[in-house]
Amino acid sequence: MVTEESTAARHLELVNAYFKLIDAHLSDLAAGRQTEMMELSDIAGELCVYHKHLIAVVKQATGNHPCHFYIQKILEKANRMMDETDYPAAEIARKLSYDPSNFTKFYKKYAGITPGQYRQKTSVTD
Repeated sequence: MVTEESTAARHLELVNAYFKLIDAHLSDLAAGRQTEMMELSDIAGELCVYHKHLIAVVKQATGNHPCHFYIQKILEKANRMMDETDYPAAEIARKLSYDPSNFTKFYKKYAGITPGQYRQKTSVTD
């Protein structure tokens, strides 16, 4: 018998698996073990659920669409790479499977500054 508690536990398990998978995927991209950014439908497939189900469960549990967290994780990974390596922003973009000019636009749209400005800002505060 499926209970409300078992459904909630399964949803929490799915949300945690989603976060774990995107972290592992981004690490694999940065390390060169994968070369293409996974789409949300690919991630859902890896988790053995339909992408609409993944969206519904993550939204219900967190209040945000899964893409919100994927974007945040990409930015965190890029920031970490800029902090921990001397790779130019263009190389970081390529490692994360972005065209460098598109990555700069993506980064600025969601972070509010360019990767170069992030580097300047963090090098001044170190």
